Amino acid sequence: MSTYVLRRQQIVKLSPEKAWDFFSSPKNLEKITPQELSFNITDISLDRKCYPGQMISYTVKPILGIPLKWVTEITHVKEPHFFVDEQRVGPYSMWHHEHHFRQVEDGIEMTDIVHYKLPLGILGRIAHRLFVKKQLNQIFDYRMQAMEKYFNGDQVQ
Repeated sequence: MSTYVLRRQQIVKLSPEKAWDFFSSPKNLEKITPQELSFNITDISLDRKCYPGQMISYTVKPILGIPLKWVTEITHVKEPHFFVDEQRVGPYSMWHHEHHFRQVEDGIEMTDIVHYKLPLGILGRIAHRLFVKKQLNQIFDYRMQAMEKYFNGDQVQ
């Protein structure tokens, strides 16, 4: 089974506290997710920041508008430096997503590192080549553009 890695890095004009407040709140994920995925949190207390053991349930429609249930668990948190979410139920056989935040001169350098595996052996590898890799890149490209507009466009103080 192949393990794939997706990595994105970006600087946003935020203080460490404001960056952590935004990104550690699951309710804000909707703001940086493409609308065509129909992302919808289904079972969570949205008023809480992420914490180890927190389960987040949501639905997403990544392929042909077919809804998929996805459950992730926040497994590690070191405020305000990083947190990790891991899929417990969903389309991947493994999903490990690290969110890192480092203060730099111009704000916060954010780094996303995702390690993931697809099920179904060779069929999963073919699906990755045909559309999964492209779709994940599009989702993370959208996130980067949304964060650039939202944060560096002075909409958040």
